[in-house]
Amino acid sequence: MKEEKLLRETCEKMGIPLTEEMEKQFMTYLSLLLEWNEKMNLTAITEPKDVVQKHFADCLSVLPHLPLSANPRTLDVGTGAGFPGIPLKIACPALPMTLLDSLQKRLSFLEEVQNRLSLTELFFVHARAEDGGQNPLYREQFDLVVSRAVAHLSVLAEYCLPFLQVGGVLAALKGPDVKTELAESTHALAVLGGQIQKIIDIEIPFTDLQHKLVLIQKTSPTPKQYPRKAGKVTKNPL
Repeated sequence: MKEEKLLRETCEKMGIPLTEEMEKQFMTYLSLLLEWNEKMNLTAITEPKDVVQKHFADCLSVLPHLPLSANPRTLDVGTGAGFPGIPLKIACPALPMTLLDSLQKRLSFLEEVQNRLSLTELFFVHARAEDGGQNPLYREQFDLVVSRAVAHLSVLAEYCLPFLQVGGVLAALKGPDVKTELAESTHALAVLGGQIQKIIDIEIPFTDLQHKLVLIQKTSPTPKQYPRKAGKVTKNPL
C-alpha cells in the first residue's frame, strides 16, 4: 500500500523506527478514521496521503525530542481523533497514555481504535480540561502532557500545567509562527509554574510542512485556583 510506504520512508528520514506491526496498526487506524469520519466530524483531512503526512508524520515528528526513556505517564489534552496520542502510543507501545476529550463520541471512536489495534496501557478520560485539571485523580499525576492544535499558548498552559507533576514537561505542537504567542504567554507561565525549556523547529519530510515544538517544564506547583471554570480560561486568558 502506497500510504504504508510513504509513512515508512517519512519516518526513516526523521530517524523514527517503525516495525511492520506498527505500520499495519497505522493503516488500520487510517481506515477506521476515514470510515468513522463519514458519520461524525473527526478530521477535515480525508485524502489518505494527507492523513499520513499531516496527521501521522506530524505527530510522530516530535518523538526524537520528547523525554521518553523512562516511559513517563503521558496525557494527551484535547485529543480529538487521537492526535498526537495514538501515533505516539503506536510508536512507543510501552508508554502509558491517557487521552482526554470533552466529547464522548470521539472517545468511542478511540476505544474502537484501541480494540482493533490491541493497544494496552491506554486510558480514556471524558472531561473538559478545566474540570480534569481540578480532579484529584488527574491533577499533578502526569510526567508528560502533549497537545496539538488546541489553543493559544497562554490558554493551553492553564489547561495543561495543572496535570503535570513538578519536573514534568508540557510538549505543545504549535504552528511555525509562535513568537507572538510566546511573548503573550510569559505572565501565564509565571503564574502557573511553567518555564520555557526549548523551542524546536520541525520539518516534515517530502512536504513543505513546518511547525514548532514548544517544551515547557513545570518548575513549581500550579496554584489551586487554576484551571478556572469552563469558559473563563478562553474569555479572560491570563
